[in-house]
Amino acid sequence: MIRVLELFRSFNGVPVLQGVNLEVPTGKITVVIGKSGAGKSVLLKHVAGLLRPDQGQILINGTDLTRARGRELQLIKKRFGVVFQGSALFDSLTVLENVAFPLREKTRLPEREILKRSRECLAQVNLPPEAEDKYPDEISGGMKKRVALARALVQEPEILLFDEPVTGLDPPMMNTVFHLIIKTHRENGYTGLVVSHDIPAVFQIADYVAMLHQGRIVAFGTPAEIQRNPDPVVQGFLRGAIDFGET
Repeated sequence: MIRVLELFRSFNGVPVLQGVNLEVPTGKITVVIGKSGAGKSVLLKHVAGLLRPDQGQILINGTDLTRARGRELQLIKKRFGVVFQGSALFDSLTVLENVAFPLREKTRLPEREILKRSRECLAQVNLPPEAEDKYPDEISGGMKKRVALARALVQEPEILLFDEPVTGLDPPMMNTVFHLIIKTHRENGYTGLVVSHDIPAVFQIADYVAMLHQGRIVAFGTPAEIQRNPDPVVQGFLRGAIDFGET
């Protein structure tokens, strides 16, 4: 579904991505791990088409996202849903209006169908009907994450991107969000790409794990393979993440 080939990107002369190569298998969830500042979110923004690389390719089913323009680029982006770090909900819109927003902006569906689809997505992430009229500042951080996930699902994307999906949550709510990702993936069959530093908890949602270090992918495999990987860089990161209380 997604292939990243020799991706380079610098900011103000400082290299961040230095030849990233990554293949994201279709229908699976791939988690990118690495230290803070390693470039995980930068990589995700390139895959989402929000940034353009200095060099390299991002192939979406064989089409190079980095060269696409105009309508071709918009058609590619329609295949994506994004769960942003911090949820990125609109404060002036209710929960239901936030979820409905992509359909109202990007489709010509009748209002009845928009509301029906939006409510189905809210139910899919276990939010009760009484939540739909609340505003973001009236709900908890965990509920905001669930609304953000519902909004990302509402256009039935083939690819779902998650930028630090459980940042700021306590362990019980973190597990709730991870279980919802597993549930919605099973029900919708999307290809998932997640960036996270929440080790080892994030391994519970991963089919595959890639480690980004010094601008390159230095390890790739199943969660079990990554945890057994003898590379001192990989083991040092895993031990350090756990020692510093990242769950």
